[in-house]
Amino acid sequence: MDFESFYRKYAPTVRRFALFLCGDPAMADDITADTFLHALQAHERIRQPTVKSFLFTVARNAHRDLQRRWRRFDELDGDQADVSISTHARLEQQQEMGEVLAALQQLPEVDRTILLMRVLDDMPYEEIATALDISVNAAKVKVHRARAKLMHARDPARRDSGSQGDKT
Repeated sequence: MDFESFYRKYAPTVRRFALFLCGDPAMADDITADTFLHALQAHERIRQPTVKSFLFTVARNAHRDLQRRWRRFDELDGDQADVSISTHARLEQQQEMGEVLAALQQLPEVDRTILLMRVLDDMPYEEIATALDISVNAAKVKVHRARAKLMHARDPARRDSGSQGDKT
C-alpha cells in the first residue's frame, strides 16, 4: 500500500483517537501529523496486523511530547461562540461532547489511552497489551476500571441534567 492510501485509510482514526486523547482539535491535528511523519520514516517496521496499535502508540507518544511543549504557553480563551451553529440539537451535542471530553481528561493518561483504543476502534485486547507492553489480563482490567471511572465521573452531570428536566 502506498503512503497516500495508508494515510487516507488510517488518518481519520488516528485523529479521532488524538482528539479524544487531548480534547483539543489543534493539538489533535499536530499529533496526527507527527504520527504519520513517524510512520513515513518507519514504514519498514510496521507490520500489517499491528498497524493501528503502532499508530496509536506513536500518537500517544506524540501527545506526551506536545503536552510537554505546550505547557510553556498560556492558554487562549476558546469559548467564543460559533455564530453559524444555532440549532438546539447541535448545542446539546456539543455540550454532551464537552462533558465527555472533560470526563476523559480527568482520567489518568494510561486509562484514557486504553479506553480509547478499545472503545473507539474496537482494538483487540491482545493488540492493546502489545502496544502498551502489558499482559492481556491487565489490559482487560484496565479497560474495565477506566470505563468505571468514566461512568463515575459522568454520573453527577447526568443527575444534574435529569433534575433540571424534572423542574420544567
